[in-house]
Amino acid sequence: MSGGGCSIVWFRRDLRVEDNPALAAGVRAGAVIAVFIWAPEEEGQYYPGRVSRWWLKQSLAHLDSSLRSLGTPLITKRSTNSVSSLLEVIKSTGATQLFFNHLYDPLSLVRDHRTKEVLTAQGITVRSFNSDLLYEPWDVNDAHGQPFTTFSAFWERCLSMPYDPQAPLLPPKRIIPGDASRCPCDTLVFEDELEKASNALLSRAWSPGWSNADKALAAFVNGPLIEYSKNRRKADSATTSFLSPHLHFGEVSVKKVFHLVRIKQVFWANEGNKAGEESVNLFLKSIGLREYSRYISFNHPYSHERPLLGHLKFFPWVVNEGYFKAWRQGRTGYPLVDAGMRELWATGWLHDRIRVVVSSFFVKVLQLPWRWGMKYFWDTLLDADLESDALGWQYISGTLPDGREFDRIDNPQFEGYKCDPNGEYVRRWLPELARLPTEWIHHPWNAPEYVLQAAGIELGSNYPLPIVGIDAAKVRLQEALIQTWQQEAASRAAIENGTEEGLGDSSESAPIAFPQDTLMEERPAEPVRNNPPHGTRRYEDQMVPSMTSSHVRVEEEETSSDLRNSAADNRAEVPTNVTTQQNARETVNQGELLNVNRNTRVQNNATMWLRNAAEDSTAESSISTRRERDGGVVPVWSPPASNFSEQYADDENGIGASSSYLQRQHPQSHQLMNWTRLPQTG
Repeated sequence: MSGGGCSIVWFRRDLRVEDNPALAAGVRAGAVIAVFIWAPEEEGQYYPGRVSRWWLKQSLAHLDSSLRSLGTPLITKRSTNSVSSLLEVIKSTGATQLFFNHLYDPLSLVRDHRTKEVLTAQGITVRSFNSDLLYEPWDVNDAHGQPFTTFSAFWERCLSMPYDPQAPLLPPKRIIPGDASRCPCDTLVFEDELEKASNALLSRAWSPGWSNADKALAAFVNGPLIEYSKNRRKADSATTSFLSPHLHFGEVSVKKVFHLVRIKQVFWANEGNKAGEESVNLFLKSIGLREYSRYISFNHPYSHERPLLGHLKFFPWVVNEGYFKAWRQGRTGYPLVDAGMRELWATGWLHDRIRVVVSSFFVKVLQLPWRWGMKYFWDTLLDADLESDALGWQYISGTLPDGREFDRIDNPQFEGYKCDPNGEYVRRWLPELARLPTEWIHHPWNAPEYVLQAAGIELGSNYPLPIVGIDAAKVRLQEALIQTWQQEAASRAAIENGTEEGLGDSSESAPIAFPQDTLMEERPAEPVRNNPPHGTRRYEDQMVPSMTSSHVRVEEEETSSDLRNSAADNRAEVPTNVTTQQNARETVNQGELLNVNRNTRVQNNATMWLRNAAEDSTAESSISTRRERDGGVVPVWSPPASNFSEQYADDENGIGASSSYLQRQHPQSHQLMNWTRLPQTG
């Protein structure tokens, strides 16, 4: 068939043939050329990690096979500039239309907006669609038309929208192929020789591809979902959906997940199955948190680089690469943390609850910069997802309006007895502790010497003593917070006195560079991130925040340099040799454990990152009419107001649950940042 007048369907993180609005639009328009462009350099410092690239390779092969069975191949292109590659494909095929589905991370927002501008100027019709969310971010606002600033209010609004999410689309019956004879495929290389052996092990546990995602969804909905509310915190068994990698790469539609789970909810409600209904509500909140991560990323495009709240600007983060290495290698001396980090390295996966434990330990006990942890997760997780990871790490760091209190430290010992009560998870990933009785498995430093000898354990030799004592960490955290308040007060006084104009910016004092050695094996050097292109603001069917006002304000940078230097000089000193047995045994004792077990009031927070969200939520009701989507015109995007007036529910169960330490003690610090004031960093 002639290529003239054909349409290009541009695949990105929507690697499926069912419920794919862009593909459906292309099929309706006539002949289709399916294209995937591999341009990882565009991601800058967020170059995909090894396991993510392995998954992408398998998923693309699966998609290509499905498309060929429907009538057309998948054309793959290797590029450093997606827009240029699209222009080349258009020129070689004679295509007149481009269809693609929306993405919401900052780089994609700018790139997609630029794509529309460039291609429209060339006379190409460009249309984009919602394929990744239940509702577009600009469709979910409060009664005043402003974006929500807390998850509970956002999610309640989503569940009470005047129209349901669109029903998932069936796959096309047949695709008419366009003429791609003058558009050869490029060979895409996703792994090097050193990575192949490790990657081969991944296929034993995972099956990428959209049809396999459908099978995983069906298995979960018809199996573990009914007891999800009871079992979701257990790390020693398969109690969660394992859908997050499939969702990240768009192998399964979130709308399909939502509709299938809601069908189960109706069925169980009719049966009077209260436990099943509760399980559905909790699982849907995990879907809601994924939605919220995109919502935050759209409204605050630099949330993966800057805190949403300003109180961390003067926090004295501990820049200690020794701590960072011990954490990522699973050598902290805390069995649950170490087991989680070794599982992550070996498999690219972590249970939601373990993600919370290891990240909380990273930020609160080691006081390492949260962006280091987020970057390591990005490099090592199969489901590495910039928006979700940013939301999770900001939640743990207390930099969301409804985030966890920053002065709260989760004790890994107590967490271990809740999510791994029999110690099976620890024994699986820490074989050196396999013979330790369950009574001591989560705090071997308290075990009697004869117990350790019988188990073949020599603390400080074949298993490390705790790198930092929990009690010492609590003291150091309080001291760091006091230092933070003092520097913030000095900054505020300087502004009020007019001696330091511009210090009101609530971003961190200066971005802390990532360590050079971030992994336990050699990796290719990551390219330097380039500033995204900026074009004239123009809106068609997708709302795109203009980032031209996000540049670093030179005047403020210059006027605040002295204070930043002072903050660096006053950084809290961290002892490098803290692994003595005496200090370790003073940190946590068995009596504390018994006391907690008696009171049974150890707080829990988990997610798909924040999966155990607040049970109660309040949202301002608002009535809105359904806007034209899927190619329709939407209103011009405008920056949200930087004030925030959401009320906090007194609930200890998760995000959106309670007022933070900052709100209670330092309300002037608890201000939501305006994304227009966030500088770009490379």
